[in-house]
Amino acid sequence: VQLQASGGGLVQAGGSLRLSCAASGRSFSSNAMGWFRQAPGKERWFVAGINWTGGSTYYADSVKGRFTISRDNAKNTVYLHMNSLKPEDTAVYYCAARRDSQQSHRPQDYDYWGQGTQVTVSS
Repeated sequence: VQLQASGGGLVQAGGSLRLSCAASGRSFSSNAMGWFRQAPGKERWFVAGINWTGGSTYYADSVKGRFTISRDNAKNTVYLHMNSLKPEDTAVYYCAARRDSQQSHRPQDYDYWGQGTQVTVSS
């Protein structure tokens, strides 16, 4: 089972990026997925979560209205669309999957983790 995150990079403040997380080894169409981020010297924080159907999403207050999480179960992929990026969004972004079908904001509720992709927002 593997989660492969991609799409990170360097972008100016106000710009946009789309992160992708492709799952392999098994289908995650029945599982909740989430995105977390970790800045240097800080803990890993919840960014966004989505339930197995994609019909329920949840966001950290700091990204609400700017980020959108979505999924394509046919492609076994979850996305994070990030708009109006700010320097404080700079972090390594991780995707994660739960064995449960409902999303959660708690890292300890997730069972599978990707390797992370760096997002750097310059001012």
